[in-house]
Amino acid sequence: MNGILAALLLAALSGCVYGWYRNRKMYRVIDRMMDEILDGEPISRSDIQEGEISALASKARRIQEKVDLGISHAETEKEQVKSLISNMSHQLKTPLAGLMMYRELLENEKLDAVKRKKFLGKMKQQSEKLDWILQSLFKMVNLEQGAVVFEAEPLPIKETIADAVTAVWDKADQRNIFIETAPFENLKLWHNRKWTAEVFVNILENAVKYTQPGGKITIRVHPMEMYTEIAVTDTGRGIRTEELTEIFKRFYRSRDVENLEGSGIGLYLSRLILEHEKGYITAASEYGKGSTFSIFLKNCGGMEKITR
Repeated sequence: MNGILAALLLAALSGCVYGWYRNRKMYRVIDRMMDEILDGEPISRSDIQEGEISALASKARRIQEKVDLGISHAETEKEQVKSLISNMSHQLKTPLAGLMMYRELLENEKLDAVKRKKFLGKMKQQSEKLDWILQSLFKMVNLEQGAVVFEAEPLPIKETIADAVTAVWDKADQRNIFIETAPFENLKLWHNRKWTAEVFVNILENAVKYTQPGGKITIRVHPMEMYTEIAVTDTGRGIRTEELTEIFKRFYRSRDVENLEGSGIGLYLSRLILEHEKGYITAASEYGKGSTFSIFLKNCGGMEKITR
């Protein structure tokens, strides 16, 4: 009897010792994993390959991956904000400097009426440019953050194109640039008239700006199976091949046009608008001979034609 009791006591003591040892080891493993997470180091594998500690180590690794991903996203957003602020400052600097200069000139009481009118006109131009940049920046940021929600619907594309051509016609006429629209059947395409017209305006204004006087801009509409392509072709300076993948990035400006007026916002904004409509935009160019920007809008069911 005493032997049995002694054996039971020994077994119980052994169990306690084992339990104490196992808990102590688990504590050390958990403590080590927490240190590794805090120090940003990879979580080392436990020598216990199954059971509670192994499961805990697996969860700890997943926590660490999420923490690392969150830190990476935060750093990326921080750099994007810094870049945005820097670029915004750069974009606003020129018109603000112009406004200050013309204001100082207008403060001269001896300035004659002709020069005063001229400087007031210049001041108005800089004010309009400043307003356009600010409006474009607000639209860009709101679209990026998903703060702008606009509805797309089946609408006739001819009216939208006409809105854009009307908006740039005077600028083209002043530079003696002819805008031609090839005949096409009016179709209902999936888009928002106001926002999509802004896309066309951005493309057409660039075409007018970078095409020499006497040049030509042609608009063609090509229906396809799922999308309809609206191609805007100009006879301008063209774009270098290596820059075709860069021009739709925020604030990008080609080294060929750095000294010309522009903000590097229009094409990026156009891309954002089309993405909201489930459309897209591409560019093709022969440097020195002209460019074609193609806007692709989704067809509506049945490719409905509009008869007027």
